[in-house]
Amino acid sequence: MRLTFFFVLFLGVTIQTQAQTLTIEDCYEKARQNYPIIKQKELVSKSKEFSIANVQSGYLPQVTLNGQATYQSDVTRLPGSAMLVEPLSKDQYKLYVELNQAIYDGGITKRNSAIQETVAQVEDQKIEVELHKIKDRINQIYFGTLLINEQLIQNEIVQKDLMANLSKMESAIRNGTAFKTNADILQAEILKTDQRKVELKSARKTYLEMLGMFIHETLSESASLQKPSFLVVTEQPLITRPEIQLYKYQSQLYVAQQQLTNTRIAPRVSLFAQGGYGRPGLNMLLNQFDTYYLGGIRLSWNVSGFYNSGREKQLLDLNLQSLNLQQEIFLFNTNLSLRQQSAEINKLDELLGIDEKLIELRSRIKNTAKAQLDNGVITANDYLRELNAEDQANQNLIVHQIQKLMTQYTQQVTSGN
Repeated sequence: MRLTFFFVLFLGVTIQTQAQTLTIEDCYEKARQNYPIIKQKELVSKSKEFSIANVQSGYLPQVTLNGQATYQSDVTRLPGSAMLVEPLSKDQYKLYVELNQAIYDGGITKRNSAIQETVAQVEDQKIEVELHKIKDRINQIYFGTLLINEQLIQNEIVQKDLMANLSKMESAIRNGTAFKTNADILQAEILKTDQRKVELKSARKTYLEMLGMFIHETLSESASLQKPSFLVVTEQPLITRPEIQLYKYQSQLYVAQQQLTNTRIAPRVSLFAQGGYGRPGLNMLLNQFDTYYLGGIRLSWNVSGFYNSGREKQLLDLNLQSLNLQQEIFLFNTNLSLRQQSAEINKLDELLGIDEKLIELRSRIKNTAKAQLDNGVITANDYLRELNAEDQANQNLIVHQIQKLMTQYTQQVTSGN
């Protein structure tokens, strides 16, 4: 049982460790699934179903119930007084049900269904645009954390170097070949690296908490973020941003609205049937309550629609032109950002080449200074100056590497790839 307990415990720790290992693609996907606006996609889908169902109910028979009670100043009378016909009452009543079945509606139901479908696509794509923006925020947090990780590693290297030299210095002091001041200087520098470690760990914890909020997970300080590889990017990548699809759907919506304008001025044909009860009925000479029915075919044509149809089409055409202009501006600004990012990547490539050469030189200088310190030729301050110069060169390399990675992934987000 004790063996089983330790096995289960080990398995749980292993699973937890695996769960705390993340890639940037994992963060993109988890942030998308847990961002509150994602719930709106389901609402848009359901709203579309209801809207289209309401529009398509126009194909079903339309039933209306009508009632009317009137009093009029005069009624129809037969000429002459010889005929014994009871005159109609001045108070008259009518209650009837009318059923209409559209035969031809000019295509308005079909066009309205298409509009509702396109409206849903527009709203859904707006959500995709907002979800795409999350990637920029994930990039800032993710690569900020990676930078801190690299800085912690470099800080640890410097601290180990200092501690090794402090140990040698203390030995030299005991042998009477070095001054205690040199050891104090090295000890003070070690304390500075301890301070730096505290600051970096605190910043890393904050970044992990923010990332955890986005992906809806609690990330411990032991969470591991995998450093992605450098990307192979083209000088001017193809733009596939969700905004492009949004402009396309919005354009389709304007076209559908223009087509609807044409159907509004078309004639409509329907069958109708009417059944009712009232006084008088269809027999106008019978002054009493009676049931009745009638049916037939009806043609209706609202010719007043021609008054505004031309202006409505012009207005929709202006809206379409404005949309095309917005898309053109968006593409211009996006291409401009992509060119700036490409230039930044090229600059960082050059800086990284210089960083490597500079680190090699600084490392040789520091090693020489270390030997001189061991032999008492220089002071601890002289050695620290060269050690800090090498550390700064390494820090620059780390920053430039992370900057290049972040710029490449930002360029991916900017292009939509």
